[in-house]
Amino acid sequence: MARDNLFEYKGPAEKFVFDERVAEVFDDMLDRSVPFYRQVIEMIAEILERSLQAGDTVYDLGCSTATTLIVLARELQTKSIKFVGIDNSKAMLDKALRKVEMFSMQDRIDFMEQDITRAEFSGAGAVIMNYTLQFIKPEVRQDFLQKIYRGLRKGGVLILSEKIVCRDKYLERQFLDSYHRYKMRRGYSELEIANKREALENVLIPNTIQENIKLLEAAGFSSVATFFQWFNFVSFAAFK
Repeated sequence: MARDNLFEYKGPAEKFVFDERVAEVFDDMLDRSVPFYRQVIEMIAEILERSLQAGDTVYDLGCSTATTLIVLARELQTKSIKFVGIDNSKAMLDKALRKVEMFSMQDRIDFMEQDITRAEFSGAGAVIMNYTLQFIKPEVRQDFLQKIYRGLRKGGVLILSEKIVCRDKYLERQFLDSYHRYKMRRGYSELEIANKREALENVLIPNTIQENIKLLEAAGFSSVATFFQWFNFVSFAAFK
């Protein structure tokens, strides 16, 4: 696994883009930047084990290098589930294809290079968006979630993981400090942390927990709950 050292430079930070440089180190970036990333995927597998039906299709929107899909395909082998990853980054999908071939899962996992807001997924058993909605323009998020709701079969589930902000400014400072310490413990320098934060400004735009739940309920989801939180990282399950 290539080590993430993209933000070691000094000087003005470029805007964050999911290009070839990011794709090459993305798995290391996730492992060192997203708390409990692997454990959340395992929790998602448990939710899907209970809610999916034989023959269902699971869509991972913003699938990046297919880490989530590979784990789910391994954990849900008994249900004849089809997995589809959708991403608009060719570099990410190229890396995803190599990983899927390495694990001999080509017959279970397919990919589409497409803007996820334009994708069609009728009758889906589940849709997953892990740290993806935060990169979509806020003004189109409601319509997009309504489209996902329409695309799910009855009883289908949307899994949404997001970085969040707190309405309470004191708690927001506390959570950001904890996250800063988390990244320092995983080998990122103060310079790298500052550069990445600048690169993501106005690219990653988080909501509060309450705003995300409101969006999901307004989209039509009648059963919505958080199933994981670590400071400013939260995962939601929303059932149709």
